[in-house]
Amino acid sequence: MALALEEARRAAARDEVPVGAVIVLKGTVLARAHNETRARRDPTAHAEMLAVSQAAAALGDMRLTGATVYSTVEPCFMCAGALSHARVERAVWGVRDPKFGACASLGGVLTDTRLNHRARITEGVLADEARRLLREFFQSKR
Repeated sequence: MALALEEARRAAARDEVPVGAVIVLKGTVLARAHNETRARRDPTAHAEMLAVSQAAAALGDMRLTGATVYSTVEPCFMCAGALSHARVERAVWGVRDPKFGACASLGGVLTDTRLNHRARITEGVLADEARRLLREFFQSKR
């Protein structure tokens, strides 16, 4: 999660919402990314989406079986869907997202028994730092 927080700080420095994501498989970092929606003018350029793409390219496979995704913020519906399609084993995040969170706040995409894949989830990891980055970013916008 410390690496994901580094990515979130990079996002904030580039005037992006400070969200970072890292994907790890068997102790190896496959990908690390931060939000780039403004820079790319692309609403799908979330940290998790970019990291999934990088990890899949690194593995040469669309499945990230056995991988853990660390995100500073609870994944949204788009990102949770991508993590499910990629078959990640586990998702870990810092803070919930009460407006868009799809893993606990507004839905349970990664644990829904109606889907053919479920992932383990862990929340609250380094939450204070993730929350501080978000709070400072949005306060600077007001």
